[in-house]
Amino acid sequence: MAVSVGITGCRGRVEEPGSVVVIIESSPNNLDLRVGADAQSERVGGLIFDALVKKDEHYELQPWLAKSWEQPDPLTWVFHLRDGVRFHDGTPLDAEDVAYTIRSLIDGSVVTAKGGGFAAVDKVEARDRLTVVVHLKRPDEGLLFNVSDGLFGVVPRGSGKDFGLHPVGSGPFRFVSAVQDKEVIVARNHEYWAGMQEVPAGAQRIEQVRFEVVPDAITSALELKKGSADLASNVVTLDMVHALESAPNLKVESGGGSPVVYVTFNVTDPLLKDKRVRQAIACAMDRQAIVDAIWRGQARLADTLLPEGHWAAAKDAGLAQYPHDVARAQRLLEEAGFPAGKDGVRLRLTMKTSTDETTRLMVTVLQQQLRAAGIRLEIRSGEFGTFYSDVTKGAFQMYALRWIGSNEDPDIFRYAYASSSFPPRGGNRGRYSNGRVDALLTEAAASSDRAARRADYVEVQKILAEDLPGIPMWYPNNEVIHTRRVEGVVPRGAGSFDFLRDAWVR
Repeated sequence: MAVSVGITGCRGRVEEPGSVVVIIESSPNNLDLRVGADAQSERVGGLIFDALVKKDEHYELQPWLAKSWEQPDPLTWVFHLRDGVRFHDGTPLDAEDVAYTIRSLIDGSVVTAKGGGFAAVDKVEARDRLTVVVHLKRPDEGLLFNVSDGLFGVVPRGSGKDFGLHPVGSGPFRFVSAVQDKEVIVARNHEYWAGMQEVPAGAQRIEQVRFEVVPDAITSALELKKGSADLASNVVTLDMVHALESAPNLKVESGGGSPVVYVTFNVTDPLLKDKRVRQAIACAMDRQAIVDAIWRGQARLADTLLPEGHWAAAKDAGLAQYPHDVARAQRLLEEAGFPAGKDGVRLRLTMKTSTDETTRLMVTVLQQQLRAAGIRLEIRSGEFGTFYSDVTKGAFQMYALRWIGSNEDPDIFRYAYASSSFPPRGGNRGRYSNGRVDALLTEAAASSDRAARRADYVEVQKILAEDLPGIPMWYPNNEVIHTRRVEGVVPRGAGSFDFLRDAWVR
């Protein structure tokens, strides 16, 4: 899909010199990081809030609000907080705020799918102003990841259910305003505890960011080309990225990323409850052809939700494989009781997606690929809020999305596939349940031996590859397009907006 050079209809520039406009595809569902689990909530919310720990480029957890921590025994975590951190309203951030944040995730103060990540917590106490003690009912090595950036943000004690409408954090940017389906505005926090990088002579640090909601990829490309917007991260299609590379006012930053695109099945659906049907769908897919055509080769095929090179990721050779094989797909459907009708159709299914352009292109190609195996796929696209509500409620047969950030730790398998993680307690939207998987996940969470944990997680991945409650598709590269007035853009593996903290404008 080529991008036209015509730019009629795009808005002119009205921002102040220190402001930048960043395009996002949809409004964040909830800027309260205790609740918001969609990509926009975690990316924008990650600028407003601070977590206890922060992931580095190797997915290892480093000190952040917590300058150190220890485990005096398997059922106790002790976090020592930095002194001098303040919320955006000037209130000091202390141990009582951290304790309240964790409690609110499990005591019903907020309804959230993230509560499952703290199910092992028995109680939390503020031992003193800067010391938080978390007592567990059972050992849980995944706790540290669940208090990391993107997934977790410390809120002021007493923050209620509507806190996401006017969030107050301690992060590098403070919330200014939000209009649903239009924009979110944040401004620099000049009192940020972590300090700010020096900017080159003649440059100005970013003072304000307006996240503009533009659901249409072509419109996004045109706004970038005109300069009505400054930056878009993983928003436009690869064809559009290629077309925009030659624009004199734009620059493209590209690199490998950790997010994974996946398809989930509703395994309680009568047509999809037999794993042979799910395996047939996998065989009917030609994932490499889609990567080559839509992603222009800027993605790598995935066999697990974990990023490439992760310590807990299973090797491809140890997992059941489903290379493109239409004949095998037809045999599996025949065995599952779906013979071909007179019109050659064996099965009719519906797949739900958001209006994201790349996802819609992907599903359109899948529709044609599955047809060869006798599967008729109907596509239903909806704006993100409606789509996300449907998949959370289980109102789907198949859907496509991507895991961002949360798949950088093997706790993703508990969140996505444990029997205890059905919404609203987790992200097991396909209602998959396997007692052996549950037992392995419990065992892995209780162990502090990384080798033993890896063995458990590898076994989980083998079972998932056989049962196929979902299909990991590929890891797309991060593609950040920005105007040349914005400099210092260094994309992060998870596709976060962290780079806005240290970027600058000319």
